[in-house]
Amino acid sequence: MKKLTRKHIIIGIVALAVLLAFRTLTRRAPPHLVPEMVRVQAGSFLQGDEVGDLWDGTRPVHPVTLTYDFWIGKYEVTFAEYDDFCEATGRRYAYDQGWGRESRPVINVDWWDARDYCNWLSEREGLPPAYNQAGDLLDAYGNVTTDITQVPGYRLPTEAEWEYAASGGHAASSPRYLFSGSNNVDEVAWYFGNSGEYVFTGTSLGFDYTSHGASHIDAGKSTQPVGQKSPNELGLHDMSGNVWEWCHDWYGEYTTDHLINPIGPPSGHVRVMRGGSWIFGANDCRVGNRFYRSRHDRLFRLGFRVARTATE
Repeated sequence: MKKLTRKHIIIGIVALAVLLAFRTLTRRAPPHLVPEMVRVQAGSFLQGDEVGDLWDGTRPVHPVTLTYDFWIGKYEVTFAEYDDFCEATGRRYAYDQGWGRESRPVINVDWWDARDYCNWLSEREGLPPAYNQAGDLLDAYGNVTTDITQVPGYRLPTEAEWEYAASGGHAASSPRYLFSGSNNVDEVAWYFGNSGEYVFTGTSLGFDYTSHGASHIDAGKSTQPVGQKSPNELGLHDMSGNVWEWCHDWYGEYTTDHLINPIGPPSGHVRVMRGGSWIFGANDCRVGNRFYRSRHDRLFRLGFRVARTATE
């Protein structure tokens, strides 16, 4: 048998050390969390205030057609999923208001934070990023596009996708429910009637609440872990209530035009948010309701869920 030299022994020791280090790193690597998604089939619907009692920005009601299937998060993105992103990128964690993390919907994230999470998730899943640094949509080749069917990466749902899915999509009841999955808000939504509300107290408790509308949140009231309320016809949870959700679109006024695969105005000052929240009223949780915020706002009542065009 050939005698081992000192050189051979050193090489063997180094190789063994590298192998052990690799196994240790692999064993300790945290599992990558990917939001559970539901596929929504192409279809048409009437977008806007179906009853006529919401604010003017929800009218006129107009036809919308989505010619493509898409995926949308079964739940709002949770703290556990967003924390996975923060740990992987060294990003600052979102503040949880002291209510807890894990399966509660992530809050205190602005539109840019949501965009960055979507791009990171695309990278982890081997997909092209859906956004550039300006927030424009990108196709599979990295070119700016307004054709949502050509965007394969994870992104925020368009406002039309959001309302179509919240209404039940291809499985929607006729007429559609006022809330996502029911006409009874308590069955499907966390809102101020069952989860929390503003209490106007000025500077009580030694804190000046004037910057929050001279109010504070009633003790014990907060967001709730996702998925506790009944789902809608597609199996989607919390599309009414819990937290408002960022959409892709710039906010713009509705018209009577029949829209095909809309992505919102080409520019604007505020982004659309949908769904209502745990401290807002029942009407705010209606599937036809909409509102908007600055894309720089981080609020304890605002989160997001992800979407993706179903490219075969």
